[in-house]
Amino acid sequence: MQKKIAVLPGDGIGTEVTRGAVEILKAVADRYGHDFQFEYGLIGGTAIDQTGNPLPEDTISLCKDSDAVLLGAVGGPKWDSNPSHLRPEKGLLGIRKQLNLYANLRPISFYASLSEASPLRKEIIQDADFMIVRELTGGLYFGKPSGRTMESGQETVVDTLLYHRYEIKRIIELAFSLAEQRRGKVTSVDKANVLESSKLWREVAEEVSKDYPNVALEHMLVDNAAMQLIRNPRQFDVVVTENMFGDILSDEASVLTGSLGMLPSASISSKGPNLYEPIHGSAPDIAGQNKANPIAAILSAASMLRNSFGLEQEAQAVEAAVEAVLEAGFRTADLSGSGTNTLSTEQMAEEIKISMLGHEAITQIMGAYA
Repeated sequence: MQKKIAVLPGDGIGTEVTRGAVEILKAVADRYGHDFQFEYGLIGGTAIDQTGNPLPEDTISLCKDSDAVLLGAVGGPKWDSNPSHLRPEKGLLGIRKQLNLYANLRPISFYASLSEASPLRKEIIQDADFMIVRELTGGLYFGKPSGRTMESGQETVVDTLLYHRYEIKRIIELAFSLAEQRRGKVTSVDKANVLESSKLWREVAEEVSKDYPNVALEHMLVDNAAMQLIRNPRQFDVVVTENMFGDILSDEASVLTGSLGMLPSASISSKGPNLYEPIHGSAPDIAGQNKANPIAAILSAASMLRNSFGLEQEAQAVEAAVEAVLEAGFRTADLSGSGTNTLSTEQMAEEIKISMLGHEAITQIMGAYA
């Protein structure tokens, strides 16, 4: 299989974790006889520094001409004082719009070997396994008008939460479709007791549910959902919600695994390549120190194999290798505890590659991408 993958390392630890994910994809190609072509583009703060634009046209063209996109992270204090149109995050929001990435899938899974890394008791998080489906191109992050004005001598700011019915319907339909393949339950999260947009969201969820008689639907207010994620995460199967709520809840859910460095995500396009990225940020405090956890980026690459290329066996091989390495006691600094072997970013990626391929295969293919 020949596929072109656009790699956008971005800023901070993005360059380090994407390097690890690319090495795993190269190893998959060697083991299973695929041909993955990697081409690199600029995004975020690095793109601002080199081109004056957080999302250069060359990057947009590269992504649209690729079969999938692997993204690292964007942002950092270096660009915090920039005007809004020259913030690294504008590159991230822009690529979502350019590629029509309307849905973000964030799987939350319990790893028995990491139970000590979570601040929650094992009996609470044990067997938690759910998917957060976040709408990605609407809501407060994209609403207009948005900005600051002066009214009667007072500085005033406005952000508009805007949704069209079709945007709500397609994300909820995706959630129900995923639930059909899982345990048959959708939790739709909103703030329908206050927001008009949430009232429409709830109405559409009820309409869509009629087309999925084998999937149960429950509604939950976002403040209650935030509490329930910590109180009883095992109750959830597929959680679907709007952009900002999904952003907050999925980051909160990362506490279940003990680290943002463990959670992958897939952004699904309505017409074009999907984008895969870890949910963590650029972590400028540890950038360049070779200590970031590459597992979220590697699991995002596994999601790419499954969702963009239809390579289920290959995706499972990567995921099994990650689990085996964790069970063997290997950790990066964010996960380290007593009795564990603390590895660098590069060492963790190498251990996962060795687990997936085996020492013999590693020796045979060494130098193939020198």
